[in-house]
Amino acid sequence: MSGVFEILMLICFGASWPINAVKSYKARTTKGKSIVFLFAIFIGYVFGILAKLLSTYKWYVMFFYILNISMVSVDIFLYFRNKKIDKQNLIK
Repeated sequence: MSGVFEILMLICFGASWPINAVKSYKARTTKGKSIVFLFAIFIGYVFGILAKLLSTYKWYVMFFYILNISMVSVDIFLYFRNKKIDKQNLIK
């Protein structure tokens, strides 16, 4: 039963990442974004995955960790893309 609650927690946390990534893609700027925050979330998911690997767990929970860390990775990629766009806009 604890695996079900963990999945629900991951779904709740993960629901915001696609929305955030779309906003980052459309905004084409890093204004209002924090790379430190994004990396903190990324590292938190890495620790969650490591905790699952070092304990007995249900494999289906790992899917949600991997899904969430993938979405955060996309947002980190978009941050660096947008930072490059910000620099190009300053030059113009």
